[in-house]
Amino acid sequence: MTTIPKTLFGFSQFPPLLLLLLTFARFASGFGSMGPISAAFGGDDSFFCAIDASGKQALICWGKNATRSSFSSSQNPSLDYSDIPPMVALSGGDGFMCGILANTSQAFCWNSNSSSTDLVPRIFKTTAYLHIAAGENHVCAIRGPYYSDNDSGTVDCWDIVRNSNKSLSSKQSTVFYDRNVSTLAFKKVVSGDGFSCGGVREGGLVCWGPNSASLELSGVSDNFKALASGIGSLCGVFEVSGEVKCWGNADSFFVEDDLVLDCWFANSSFEPNYNPPLQLCSPGLCTSRSCGEGMFSFNASILNEPDLTSLCVRKDLKICSPCGSNCTQGFFPSSSCTENASRVCTACSLCQNSSCWDVCHLQSSPEKQRKHDHRFYKLVLIIGSSAFGFILIVIGCCVLPTKNKGKKKQFVFCIGTTELEKDTNTDPHLAAPPVLCPAIVEVFRLSELKDATNGFKEFNELGRGSYGFVYKAVLADGRQVAVKRANAATIIQINSWEFEMKLEILCNIRHSNIVNLLGYCTEMGERLLVYEFMPHGTLHDHLHEGLSSLNWSLQLKIAMQAGKGLEYLHNKVVPPIVHRDVKSSNILLDSDWGARIADFCLLAPNEKDLNQDMKDDIYNFGIVLLEILSGRKAYDRDCTPPSIVDWAVPHIRKGKAAALIDRFVALPRNVEPLLELADIVELTVRENPSERPDMSVVAASLEQLAKDGLIL
Repeated sequence: MTTIPKTLFGFSQFPPLLLLLLTFARFASGFGSMGPISAAFGGDDSFFCAIDASGKQALICWGKNATRSSFSSSQNPSLDYSDIPPMVALSGGDGFMCGILANTSQAFCWNSNSSSTDLVPRIFKTTAYLHIAAGENHVCAIRGPYYSDNDSGTVDCWDIVRNSNKSLSSKQSTVFYDRNVSTLAFKKVVSGDGFSCGGVREGGLVCWGPNSASLELSGVSDNFKALASGIGSLCGVFEVSGEVKCWGNADSFFVEDDLVLDCWFANSSFEPNYNPPLQLCSPGLCTSRSCGEGMFSFNASILNEPDLTSLCVRKDLKICSPCGSNCTQGFFPSSSCTENASRVCTACSLCQNSSCWDVCHLQSSPEKQRKHDHRFYKLVLIIGSSAFGFILIVIGCCVLPTKNKGKKKQFVFCIGTTELEKDTNTDPHLAAPPVLCPAIVEVFRLSELKDATNGFKEFNELGRGSYGFVYKAVLADGRQVAVKRANAATIIQINSWEFEMKLEILCNIRHSNIVNLLGYCTEMGERLLVYEFMPHGTLHDHLHEGLSSLNWSLQLKIAMQAGKGLEYLHNKVVPPIVHRDVKSSNILLDSDWGARIADFCLLAPNEKDLNQDMKDDIYNFGIVLLEILSGRKAYDRDCTPPSIVDWAVPHIRKGKAAALIDRFVALPRNVEPLLELADIVELTVRENPSERPDMSVVAASLEQLAKDGLIL
């Protein structure tokens, strides 16, 4: 379920007031505020709308009046407002919604029953607006083109009238007209029940309307980073101090400690499982203005969606997001807030150079400074002495003669050892060899990984296997990783020497189609391995568990990349690695939808029949290819025969491979690459292992198919 704060009646983007004002200073909003997401309340007339994140800024809406009140990724939005042009911002009131059109900056308002009736008075229809806020039964908007350098303007207001037959109409407001207010230039406006408030360009906060006196607002002359209104309340974040202050009815603003969205509207008859897909919605408002200090331009690439380079309809537009606050105690700023990236804070445990020493080690008293200086000088002395001693040893090794088995004198190469120097009586199991890992493999502290996994809690669990548990983790520097934690049985069965031997092999495996090791931890007897995180899950999830379907071009690419990963393990790694558990759930998909092989075993040194094991890998990979081709599971008791091989191979050998093609994926214009895939499968799953091709042959054939698949 998407997590987003609750609000009492409606919301526009990120309520509730206090929590989101603190967190999202620029885009914080609540009842009657403007944002990319909004709700119109009003019992049966309640509905929800958002600006989509596809870069088209189209409108997607859900509501009570539709045949469905729940949503899943495979369904369509339950309200069809496709006739409304693209929007740049939204704000909801009692049974109606208003927005600013992307192409003209004009206001447009509609109710849940009809988008054909524009609830904007004729006098205001052609006016361009840069900000809009819907109250309970009125709307106020600031004049000016939305896409411009202007950030302020005068305000217009109109009433939304509920007629006797429950239909809605609009008229120019007299209740919300104030001669003094009409001469002011506002930078932002919010609306509540019977009042509107605006931040004045020259500084200060002004409210008007029949219920504005209840806010008890007076003498406020500061500028505000953000404003948000409740039904009978107003909150703001001061621009200079960052202080949050609220006015009005305290019952209408509150902070939730549970940010899981259980329902969308108070007094609503929506079903409990009503879950609008917020992952489809824009995370902010598109603007042409510069983001300004403390903000950065949101980068669409972090959404990991193919072909999505911008969330805005025009290339010159951007979404500005607030940078993270200053780093807390125990963290140092590893990067500053820039125009294109937020500030990154990293744990002081990862501090490795002088750029972070002052922050991490010299934060308190002069006494700590003196102790630090003492430790520094002591360290220099130790290092200097050690270096001098090492030089003497080197000179001694190189000058003093040693004897080999032939009793001939020679000078020994001092860095490293040769076979002649090894003690043949040494038992290799008595001492673990040093782990020789490349610099890109990190040694983590146990405390870091505990923090990153929330104490290895179950809700962070990604899966479990014979080795142990796998957890999703977020490191202190913001990186998402997967942490594999050995269970007690694994720790008992694998001694430290064997673990470090295998760890050294894992450290040196590097391939674009392998889930690569990023680091490890062996503190306190733990055996923790840190791997790259694969955000798109497993191939099995997409084929059989209802995740998004994959088109044929992408599936052929995944087959080819998985084949290359296996080929690398079989033929490029020394010593060769046999996977032993090739299956669709061990083929993971990275942020670019690339296939990565995971959970492979390391071949023990005393294994003899390496070729036989590799042929088993090839057979199992053939089953994966059959799953891709047909959409069927490897073994399904509901099918006859349940084995996918027993079902598919007779069709292929009879020249009827077309009957295997998954009917739930749109049939391509050219099915020839899919029929050729079936031919490859038939070779890989032959009963006689000697008749199965080498993995390099399979990978090369799949690479050609993937190229042909681009024109499917």
